[in-house]
Amino acid sequence: MQKKILRLGLALMLASSLQVKAQTDQQDSTYKRCFVGSSLLMLGNFSKTNNPEYVQLNFGYRITFKDVLSLDFKRSIYSWPIGIPFGSPSFDKPGEGYSGHARILAPTVGYQRFLWKGAFASIHALNAFEKYIDEDGKKIGNGYTLYLNFHLGYQLKFFKNRFFFEPAVGCSYWPLRTKVPESFKSVENKWPNYFIQPGLNFGFNF
Repeated sequence: MQKKILRLGLALMLASSLQVKAQTDQQDSTYKRCFVGSSLLMLGNFSKTNNPEYVQLNFGYRITFKDVLSLDFKRSIYSWPIGIPFGSPSFDKPGEGYSGHARILAPTVGYQRFLWKGAFASIHALNAFEKYIDEDGKKIGNGYTLYLNFHLGYQLKFFKNRFFFEPAVGCSYWPLRTKVPESFKSVENKWPNYFIQPGLNFGFNF
């Protein structure tokens, strides 16, 4: 008899919790499952020197109120070692850059967890397929780099949660880097395989 009562109690608790969750979902009319977005870092494309030609597109799905999966596409070029600290005088300094540049195509998988209200932590794995170009514009090799990006930030919502902006501070770390030409490797060996960067993602919920 006690087992039956216990089973019935557990069943009622489960049913009530599911009902509350359903009511919460229905009452929160601003909650949206999906989003598309990009990054304000693309404003760097207005630079007249060392234009990164940066492109970022984000597609996301909210599994729950707190858990988000995303699939991103990133493209850029760079002529200096990525490990040079943000704002360092070594950036743009003669002799610190590559004898050419690299082009990156990076399909990216990400996971975001909301910790408290709009505060979140996220991790993104960038699969960067790289093409190395010399000073004469000729391809000298192809390589691959795995970038792991970690961010801590806060999501700001606008217009009844139609739009959002996510300022964050992040760290990019690359544990795997293959087939880098010697002319590029000799320049970047003195820099670490990580750097601190801002996160400035924004998006539209639907």
